[in-house]
Amino acid sequence: MGHPHPVVAAIEAEADPGRAAEFVRFFQVRPGGYGEGDTFVGVRLSRLRELVRPYRREVFDSTAWLPLLRSPIHEHRLSCLVIMADRARAGDLAERAMITDHYLADTRWVNNWDLVDASAGQILGRRLLDPDGDRGVLDRLAGSASLWERRIAMVATHGLILAGQTADTYRISERLLGDEHDLIHKAVGWMLREAGKRVDEAELRAFLDRQAPRMPRTALRYAIERFDPDTRRHYREVR
Repeated sequence: MGHPHPVVAAIEAEADPGRAAEFVRFFQVRPGGYGEGDTFVGVRLSRLRELVRPYRREVFDSTAWLPLLRSPIHEHRLSCLVIMADRARAGDLAERAMITDHYLADTRWVNNWDLVDASAGQILGRRLLDPDGDRGVLDRLAGSASLWERRIAMVATHGLILAGQTADTYRISERLLGDEHDLIHKAVGWMLREAGKRVDEAELRAFLDRQAPRMPRTALRYAIERFDPDTRRHYREVR
């Protein structure tokens, strides 16, 4: 085995046991929680972004970085995903394709909502904008038994929304409306709200006119947050 990436020592130097205990509660590491079994050392995302910034201009080296993605320590995984996301935006098509292939092969390590949200739109969503981007991967992930793969499918569409494309957001949202997990309800509502805010509010209203009666309460609440009080009340009553 090679030597650990230098960012590992940097993360260790920033470790904060008190903050780690807060993260354990916040990310539901308790038995039965969605983050059960994870390990935190207590470094915030904003600080991790600073620690990995010196490496953002380097072509992604999977040999150096992927051991962090496969680490039992949450902040190691998050730092790797931040670099992958940065390089997916900055790199050329070949690098972006390579990064996305690694990402999809290792989704079992993208196993909490912050890890998904820091990576799915930036990595997978950006890749789907390429001429050879396969939108069918969204359907495969949306049909997964893995909560995190389903959330990846939904949040990945944010990369498409930023490019003015919403069809996949509405398609995957509709597919996930019957999901039982609150973290999926939140992701669906969040992406719907983003589609309405950034692209076309009338399109969002048309979707809600059809789907609001069967939407989970949380998804609907997130989706209508930017509407005026009367419109929010209308959709709540329809439901």
